[in-house]
Amino acid sequence: MWERVVYLALFVADGTEPLFLQMKEARRSVLESPRGKSCFAHQGFRVVYGQRLMQAASDIFLGWFRSAHGHDFYVRQFRDMKVSAEPETFKPKTLVAYAALCGWALARAHAKAGSAATIAGYLGSTDQFDIALVKYSQAYADQAERDFEAFQGAIRSGRLQTDPAKAVGLSFLV
Repeated sequence: MWERVVYLALFVADGTEPLFLQMKEARRSVLESPRGKSCFAHQGFRVVYGQRLMQAASDIFLGWFRSAHGHDFYVRQFRDMKVSAEPETFKPKTLVAYAALCGWALARAHAKAGSAATIAGYLGSTDQFDIALVKYSQAYADQAERDFEAFQGAIRSGRLQTDPAKAVGLSFLV
């Protein structure tokens, strides 16, 4: 598999106002069947379409193109201001609020992407789906706690080394 191609272009207006545009190669989604034909003729468009579904207001420069070599790209304004939440540092009340916001964003995307009548038809009029989702979530949380306990036990017993200076036989790529 080849490396993904990414270009960064600088445009300057009046010699003082910089605009950076990032062009990223868009390949087939890993969720697509390797044998099936994609419902998107252009993988850059697929990415842009998904971003527009998820975002309330998308980048005005968001777009797509195909290179002379037949590679699909999507374009966006480049702003290197990536911030990531650290849920492991949240207090319980903050974690609940964060989970609610994530659920809201997911529900919003589904509301824009799907037909409410179709989704309601799949779910039916009973609370069977709600109950199944709660059971799955509880089982998943229980398993995550068991895994974390095993992880901590491996550290305490010395089977897992957490000090990089003492780790043997490991190499890290920087």
